[in-house]
Amino acid sequence: MGETILSLRDVYKGFAGTPVLQGISLDAAPGEFVTLLGSSGCGKTTTLRIIAGLEEPDGGQVLLSGQDMAGVEPNKRDVNTVFQSYALFPHMNVEQNVGYSLKIRRTPKPEIRRRVQEALALVRLEGFEKRRPTELSGGQRQRVAIARSVISRPKLLLLDEPLGALDLQLRRDMQQELKKLQKKLGISFIYITHDQEEALNMSDRIAVMKDGRFQQVGTPEEIYNSPKTAYVARFVGAANIVHCTAGDIQGDLVRFASDQGSGAFLARGYRFQPGEPVTLAIRGEQADAVKDFDRAAPGLVGVVQEKSFAGGMMRVTVQLPGGGNFVCSRQGMHWDCEPGDQVKVTWDPKDACPVGLPEDRRGSEG
Repeated sequence: MGETILSLRDVYKGFAGTPVLQGISLDAAPGEFVTLLGSSGCGKTTTLRIIAGLEEPDGGQVLLSGQDMAGVEPNKRDVNTVFQSYALFPHMNVEQNVGYSLKIRRTPKPEIRRRVQEALALVRLEGFEKRRPTELSGGQRQRVAIARSVISRPKLLLLDEPLGALDLQLRRDMQQELKKLQKKLGISFIYITHDQEEALNMSDRIAVMKDGRFQQVGTPEEIYNSPKTAYVARFVGAANIVHCTAGDIQGDLVRFASDQGSGAFLARGYRFQPGEPVTLAIRGEQADAVKDFDRAAPGLVGVVQEKSFAGGMMRVTVQLPGGGNFVCSRQGMHWDCEPGDQVKVTWDPKDACPVGLPEDRRGSEG
């Protein structure tokens, strides 16, 4: 990557002898929306606090616009933070909350009023200047917190699960609003969440974290369609994991046979050998469970354990021989199978992604 606003270089951090960050590195470009995605305890918030200067790393470097931030106080960094709790002053109205940072910098009052109006217009809260936080909805309070954070136009905005306290529909609406605002301002966002849908919807790039390490950093398309590890495949999109052994190889097509059935996948430029163990990730919406099937055709034969409908998607859970389930999904409410039916799970070879391969095994995908 060329010019960067933020560079994390081999950053380590531990608490009471327990490692929390284990050598993470990341670059963020000007105007880029980068999301740190992971479950609780993976190190997301610690990373954000180190960038903000609220924690010092035990090792490594944090650079903002190329400047090493070692020993630089939080208020001396061109960085602002939006918290899930909003952290608004309850005794101040909206106008006072938004303009507070300019007031303590002794900005002239006419300038404060002008910039407060601009910030409130950005978050569509014109006319709310005199309201107190208690007179606002959750979504409106979050907009005030965002306006307060962007009024000084920092180079980098850190957002610590800012939509976590909102209900589902409002959270989805705010996702779109935040993305539009970020593009309009051109400010780099570092956003943390445990919500995979949120990360996929909003981000230019996603860094998937586990146990203080980045499992994979890439675009939403790369993370979803080409996961590098079984953890990323399962965490982002709940992929099915199939363990098999490579068999016949013809060009980029690799076939396999196992106790659960047979199938095929594309090598995607990786190097495989017949007899080699392989782990595949297959998305549920890219697979099918067929009741009337040809026993000689490729696929995994199992028994339907559950059929459920949620969020516009029908899900069929198939129990495979030897244990383990395979979940298929599709839009709509119709699927010609019921619990107890024997079915064959099938997929297009291009939709089966090999995961867990060493870096020196990876070639160009073509």
